[in-house]
Amino acid sequence: MSDRSQMALRLPPDVAAVMRTDIAQVAEQVIAAVISEVPSYRDPFRGQMGRNIEIAVKTALDGFLDLASRREGIDAGEQIEAVLEAAYALGRGEARSGRTMDALAQAYRVGARVAWREMSTSAVSAGLSAPMLARLAELVFAYIDELSDASVSGHADELATSGRLRQRRLDRLTVRLLDGAPEEELVSAAERADWNPPTRLAALVAPEARIRGARAQLDSRSLYLADEVDELDSGWNVVLVPMPTDRARAAVLRAAADTEAIVGPAVPWTSVRTSYLRALHAYRLSLFGDTDQHLADLVVTAAPDARADLRTRVLAPLDAVRPAAQEKLEQTLRAWLLHQGRRDEVAAALFVHPQTVRYRVGQLRDLYGDRLTDPEFVRDAVIALA
Repeated sequence: MSDRSQMALRLPPDVAAVMRTDIAQVAEQVIAAVISEVPSYRDPFRGQMGRNIEIAVKTALDGFLDLASRREGIDAGEQIEAVLEAAYALGRGEARSGRTMDALAQAYRVGARVAWREMSTSAVSAGLSAPMLARLAELVFAYIDELSDASVSGHADELATSGRLRQRRLDRLTVRLLDGAPEEELVSAAERADWNPPTRLAALVAPEARIRGARAQLDSRSLYLADEVDELDSGWNVVLVPMPTDRARAAVLRAAADTEAIVGPAVPWTSVRTSYLRALHAYRLSLFGDTDQHLADLVVTAAPDARADLRTRVLAPLDAVRPAAQEKLEQTLRAWLLHQGRRDEVAAALFVHPQTVRYRVGQLRDLYGDRLTDPEFVRDAVIALA
């Protein structure tokens, strides 16, 4: 109702007075009808909240009569604005209570019908003419429409505000999880974000476009990081995906198949940083897919400096031979260890004759002595040369 001056009826003072004396009774009838016909409102009308709503209904009816009669000395516009503010607040309250606008819209329809029935009865008994009665009906329903619109706006604004607030809290929770914050802090952050933790989480590292495309296939409790991650290249991001069961993990792996996505291990949700660090390690090595399938590569590359030192120590005896021979003996030692000394398999791996393998292994025995049969040395050599 953008121009209320055009809608004002200027009800005769005696008619308006009669209708105003019946306001309390009309309000009671409206509330009774809403409670009866809108099940969602049976509980809210109890206790203090119920009394507040009764006052709001009476205020709305008073505001309507102010608009219809434009009483001397009263700025109807200001009073109507106050009523609209109350309707707006009612819509926000509905959103905070977790209810949609459906129940409130139905309540408005029921209220308009009952209010019109009761108020038109009073108006006719006070002698209101038929043309004025028709205009009164028009004003009643236009007024209700405006109240309803105000409530819809309040409901939408509350959802937007609460949605943004919850998303900020989810973002903070995600950052704390990736940082490996203490468990007590994580539990508190999850409660503030109204996030129900799964038993296990896993980190999914993938291109941003792939993440957007996979959202519909992931658990609704998945946590998406709003900002880019410093450790990842531009265009890549991380999602923390609930994986309470092996079946849930298998579903995520299927969704990530044939892509550059990397899936870390499923771990207790408060320990998901370990899953992220493993996925990040695989990302740096371009090991895509299930990190569980790359455990050996991840282990032997976990500490590059330490592995380099181990390699130097393992290959130290080869310093006694010419550089050209060193490379061949190193290749032979690696193949001999991996194929557990089976000469034909070593020869096939190196594309040489078995007698060549026999000759080179003899050289290795001369250089390494008993260490070639020492379990600890064999372990170190396999790790160093893997």
